[in-house]
Parts: sequence; C-alpha cells; structure tokens
Amino acid sequence: MGVTINCDMGEGFGLYQCGDDAGLMPYVDIANVACGFHASDPSVMRATVALAAEHGVAVGAHPSFPDLQGFGRREMTMDREELAACLIYQIGALRGFLDEKGLKLNHIKPHGALYGAAMRHEHVAEAIADVAEIFDVPLLCMRGTLQETVYAGRGVAFLAEYYADLDYDGEGRLIITRKHDAKDPDEAARRVRQVVLENKATTIEGTLIDMHADTICVHSDTPGAVELAASVRRALDAIA
Repeated sequence: MGVTINCDMGEGFGLYQCGDDAGLMPYVDIANVACGFHASDPSVMRATVALAAEHGVAVGAHPSFPDLQGFGRREMTMDREELAACLIYQIGALRGFLDEKGLKLNHIKPHGALYGAAMRHEHVAEAIADVAEIFDVPLLCMRGTLQETVYAGRGVAFLAEYYADLDYDGEGRLIITRKHDAKDPDEAARRVRQVVLENKATTIEGTLIDMHADTICVHSDTPGAVELAASVRRALDAIA
C-alpha cells in the first residue's frame, strides 16, 4: 500500500461529537478507534467500526489511560501489569464490534499521554508490547524513541508515524498538546512530501531532522481536519 494515512476516530461520547469521522473516512487508510477510556462508548465504537467497514478502512485500537475527563492527555502512574490489563480490556471491547462486521484487528496505537509515556518510561512501552503480543498485531510508534527500542528488541512489529498536524522540536521530540491548533493544509502536504521523499522533517525552529514514516497521522479533532487529510491524500497519491 505504501505510506498510509491513519486517523484517530470514534472520539465522541453519548450525544457529543468530536471530529468529522464521516468526512474523513474517504481520505484515510486506517482508523484508530477510541476504546472508551479517553472517549467513545459502545454505540460510538459500533457506529465507527461500521463506518470504517463501509469505506474499506482498516481498524486498529486506540486505547488510553483511564482519563475520560482529560481526553487521555494527562499522564497517569500505573505499573506494567495494571496498564496491560487496562489495555486488554479496551481492545477486547473493540474486537467484539470488529467481529460483528467480520473485520480483523489491524493494529494498536496508544493514545495521547499513553503514547508519550511510552517514549519516556520503559515499563509503559513494555506493557504495550505485552498486549501487542497477546493480540498479535503491529503497533504504531515513533522511530528514534524508547518505543522503537523496546518494540524492536522484542521483535514486535511496528509502523513508524509522522504527525501532519503536530510539531517537532529540534531534538526530534513530538510536541503533544492538550488541544490541537489548525494547520495550513498546503504546508502540511509539503512537509509530508519532504518526509516521504527525503526522510526529513521541519521543526518548530525551522531546522531539519531525520524522519521516517510508514504512516501519516491526522487527528480528527484538529480544526480543519478534513481539508488537511484531503491535502495529504493528494500529496501521497501524487508521489505514488
């Protein structure tokens, strides 16, 4: 398939909506579906899986710390066993809805603060790897971080991400924010082309860092996410 577009989806709750999943689906290849601990609920999960099936989009689990009020963007202290159990619970729930549609679990992508914690704390990355082995699916992660060291060391398959709607500092660290700012679609597409063709990413300081990407992430809650995803889609299709 080449470089794919992935998107965090199903992040509404009850009557509340977060992001235009229906508008985004035509532009993405894989959906990271929230599993109820930072967003989503049974009805939202079921509807999101059905929407992905309708569009031929592969579905992965998007589990988080149990932080519904903070949208999973606040780090929590959990030991390896407790965290693994938390993730198994979430992913198992999603897999029931996948079974209903005859879909397989495609991957696991930790959400928000959990993703960030796996770049700093070995026991967090190990817990995530434990769960990936149980479900026998690849993980989404960032190259050049503790995530890659742990996953590669254990032989756990992973796909390297580049974020089209987040910034990187001069050390190559991803800047994870509580709320996402709008990004210029044309500039985002230019940066994606740069990553794919040159393996370089532009930092907030305007410098270039090494970057490899198997998949490009666009967040559904970024303002203008549909236009951003459409622009990135055009850029990748032109490269292919």
